[in-house]
Amino acid sequence: MDKLTQHKAIVRRVVTEIAEMTPSDERAETQLITDDEHGHYVLFSVGWYKKYREYLPFVHLDVRPDGKVYVQHDGTDLVIAEWLVREGIPKSEIVLAFQAPSRRAYMEEYAVE
Repeated sequence: MDKLTQHKAIVRRVVTEIAEMTPSDERAETQLITDDEHGHYVLFSVGWYKKYREYLPFVHLDVRPDGKVYVQHDGTDLVIAEWLVREGIPKSEIVLAFQAPSRRAYMEEYAVE
């Protein structure tokens, strides 16, 4: 299995596991949005709380054509980047995209771009 296919499979599995930990309830629906063709993986919470709309992405990962995984948003306490490492994606293939590019250079072992 090539790196791109392997990384997409790992990301899909991790995001699916997180979705299973975050079930929908009477207030909000957890929506898992996956696009293997383009490498986009998003978890949303959609619903209403009293008179307020809830429309929140709480996980957003992208797998780029070169196989690098961009952690666009991690709104969990799971430290998704470390989870991806445990699943077999090297830190050098993970970009902490929620950090400014100037700060990424100080993130030891993670990719800058």
